[in-house]
This record gives sequence, C-alpha cells and structure tokens, in this order.
Amino acid sequence: MTRLYRLFRIMWVFCRYRLDSLIPRDELPAALKFLLLFAPWHFFTQPKLDRGDRLRLALEELGPVFVKFGQILSTRRDLLPDDMAASLRHLQDRVPPFPGTQAQAIIEKSLGAPVGELFNAFDQSPMASASVAQVHAATLRDGRKVVVKVIRPGIERTIQQDIALMYLMAHGLQRYWSEGPRLRPVEVVADYDTTIHDELDMMREGANASQLRRNFEGSTLIYIPAIDWDYTRKQVLVMERVSGIPIGDVPALRAAGVDMKVLAEKGVEIFFTQVFRDSFFHADMHPGNIFVDASNPADPRYIAIDFGIVGTLAPDDQSYLARNLLAFFRRDYRQVAQLHIQSGWVPAHTRVNEFEAAIRTVCEPIFERPLRDISFGQFLLRLFQTARRFEMEVQPQLVLLQKTLLNVEGLGRQLYPDLDLWSTAQPFLEKWMRQRVGPAGLFKTLQSHLPAWLEQSPEMPQLVHDALVQIRSTNPAIADNTATLERMKQQQAHSDRRWRRLALAALLLGGAWLSTRDDLTTLAVQMPWYGWAMAGLGVWFVLRSTR
Repeated sequence: MTRLYRLFRIMWVFCRYRLDSLIPRDELPAALKFLLLFAPWHFFTQPKLDRGDRLRLALEELGPVFVKFGQILSTRRDLLPDDMAASLRHLQDRVPPFPGTQAQAIIEKSLGAPVGELFNAFDQSPMASASVAQVHAATLRDGRKVVVKVIRPGIERTIQQDIALMYLMAHGLQRYWSEGPRLRPVEVVADYDTTIHDELDMMREGANASQLRRNFEGSTLIYIPAIDWDYTRKQVLVMERVSGIPIGDVPALRAAGVDMKVLAEKGVEIFFTQVFRDSFFHADMHPGNIFVDASNPADPRYIAIDFGIVGTLAPDDQSYLARNLLAFFRRDYRQVAQLHIQSGWVPAHTRVNEFEAAIRTVCEPIFERPLRDISFGQFLLRLFQTARRFEMEVQPQLVLLQKTLLNVEGLGRQLYPDLDLWSTAQPFLEKWMRQRVGPAGLFKTLQSHLPAWLEQSPEMPQLVHDALVQIRSTNPAIADNTATLERMKQQQAHSDRRWRRLALAALLLGGAWLSTRDDLTTLAVQMPWYGWAMAGLGVWFVLRSTR
C-alpha cells in the first residue's frame, strides 16, 4: 500500500511539472504514443520555467532520495543536455532534522549503553541535518570533543521503495528509447543504488576516512579527522570534532588573511594526489564538506568531512587517463584517439583518423584561449560528448572522477578566479609518469611481484608438461606426428631451462635488493659490492632466459 501511494505521489509531481515534455516521443512505439495522448498530465498547465528548473523542482519535491539521484545525474553530461545538467547542479538537500530523542535512542541501541554513560555531554540539537544522516556535538568521557553522526530513522525503507521505482523507470527507458541501450540507464540506477547504500553504512564511511587519513598523515595539504572505532557502528559514527572556516565563506577567508592562490592550487594538488598517487579519492568535495584551517594564513590547510562517497581507479585506468591528459597538453590528438581505443572506452572498430579529426575540432578553438580561461572540467565534458558520436559507452569508473574534478575546479575558481588548473596539473602528471616508468617504478614492481614469481617458478615446467600431455591425448593428429612431438619436447626442455634461469635471476635480484637497507630510490648509494655482483648475475640470467 505504501509503495502504491508513493507511485501515485511520483505521478502527481510528474504531471504537475509537466515532465512529459522530456520524454522522446518520436522514438516510442505507436501504441505507446497513442496511450500518452490520454495521459493525466494534459489536465495540468505547463509551468513557465525552463525544463531543467522543472526537473530540479520536481526532484526536490520528491524528497532526499531523488535529490541525491539528481545531484549525481547532474555530472552525467553524457545523459543530459547541458542546460538540464546545469540546473540539477543547484539541487539542495532541504531536509528538516529529526528529533534528538530519536537520535539518542539509535545511539543507545547501537552502542548498548545510555548516552550519559557514553559521553560527558551530548547535545540533542543537531549541528547539521542531511538526507541520510544528521550530526550532533558530544564530549567523550576522557574530554575529547567529537561529533556523532546518526543515520536517519526509516531512511532505508524509503530508499528501497524509491530505488525500486527508479529501476522500473530505467527499464522502460532502456526498452523504449533508442538511446537507452548505449546510455544504460539501468546501470546508472544500479551505480546509484550501490552509492546510496554505501552511505547508509557508517562502518564503511569510517573505513574510508581512516584510509584517507593514513594517506595524508602529516600532510600540509589536507587534514582528515580521526575516527573513534570504539563508538562507531553501522548506524552511528563518532569522529574527532574539528573547526575551520567553511570554504564557501570567501569573505571570512579573506578577513583571516588566507592566501587564496595557494589555497586554490592546493585543492588541485589534493585532487591529483588522491587520484594518481593513492588511487583513492574523496568523491563528494562540495563546499558543505570542506573547511579551511587558517591558523597559518600563508600556508592554509584543507579539512575534509563526510566520507560516504569515495572513488578508486584501476592501474590501467590511471595510466590511460594520465597519458590522455598529457597528450591533450601537447595537442597530440592522434594519441588521444588511439588511447581511447586501446583502453576500450570507444569500440575497436573506430576509425582513428575520423576520431582524431573530431577531437581536434573540439580542442583547437578551446586551446586558442589563455589556459586560465579554460575550464578543465567543461573541456572533458565536451570531449565525452564528442565521443558519444563514436559509440563511447558510459565509463562508471570515470563518473565520480568527473564529478569530483568539476567540484574541485569550481571551488578553485571561486577562491581564485585566475586559477590555471592546466599548469598546476601538467607538472604533477609528468612527474607521476616518470616515477611510474622510471627506475624507481621498475624496482617497486619487482619488489611487489618477486614473491609471486619465486612461488610460481618451480611449478611452471610441470604445468607446461601437463598441457602438452593434454593436447596429445585430445588431438590424435598431434599424437601421430612424431616430428611435432619431438619439437614440443625440445621446446619444453628449453622452457625448463628458461624458468630455472628466471628463478635463479629472481633469487639473485631479490638478494641484491635485500642487501640494501634504505629506500629503493637511494639503491645506487646504499647497495654494497656483493649486492651489485648479485644484481649483475641476475640481469645476465634474465638476458640468457630470453634466448
């Protein structure tokens, strides 16, 4: 009954804001077009608002689950026209707080003790309230000041109902809209389903915060508050209380004497450090989640909160993305086209010359302007829109990255309008690529893979032998061919020798590495003579194994 009421509520809002005008009717089957002629929205007059504003107001009226979905959808310029995506960026969580007594009851149930025993002080009036949770100030028994984040009661049931209806609509779009199979609306809803359910788990958010804090331990770029794991459960999170100036309060930052250029450039450095050094980034860096420590105005430091949404990139995606961006800086459009094909972001049958020409058409007018006047985020959006013509499918792993980049650049330009994100990013990317493919990167790869190579090397000759026996038993033609079998035996013997040499080389190189006691970057200075001897023999055996 509740779900039926919710469905009628959604239909009423849909009709009130005449969202039927957003439906691509020309692409619908004839029978469905006929049914739409008698739909109830024809009894409503169309509001005198842009289509983007009508969609935004409808989502806000439908509540927090739809608001969050709209916020994520606003980053998907591959799904929405620019005007609609721009309107959705202004979506806000206008969610009233729930009673402090309910929050207290959830805390006591989760932690198994009265609030009076858990805290010296607990403020029932919330500091902030959002769609999924709200935050209360408290003081622990040892005097530490903390914030207590509590999941909104009943929100999980509401999310389940609304997500089910979103899936229903997504399946309809995928079936009846010609663009549906390419844009994969069901997968978009599935990604959102995962994201919002992750936000419901305070243990996961605490783990995200701990990882980010470890990544930036002692950093002057950003501070991540500590999580108190003794008081953290699935519905409750207790975190160190920190103070700072909200990053959106530019007048207060200026009054504190903060160097706005340094602050803006640090935001860019934080983003690229998280993406390329750590492959783990805070993916919800809007102004409400970022504060500034202005105790040293000449060298300000960011403070981040709310770690429910984080993003990661696989090593291959990191490499392709970095190489793409560097190719853009150098205006090497052919390499950009080839990288898109190699990565699988566009189909393998794509004609490189045509794709290169399309990219050049988009980029050249942009690059004729001063770099500080070019929006990095908008540039990537234009590129993705161009790639749509070449059947570029949605890349889920890049969605959060794109959203975060837009937020970071927007914040940076708000703080320092002359921010040149390009010149800030290029040296970082070039340094990262040198480290990845240089000697230090090769030694790091050897260090991480050496144990696995040593473990597997004794088994390889037997695996080769077993494979040959299986081929001989399943293919009579090979069994009858004595010459072929003889060649295969010789190849097996050669393979045996090769693997023995590689195993010995791995042992020697491993011994050489163990002979140094310092960081790998100072290997040439720290390695003793016998380490160099083992390294030389190891390289010689590697070369012998390639023959």
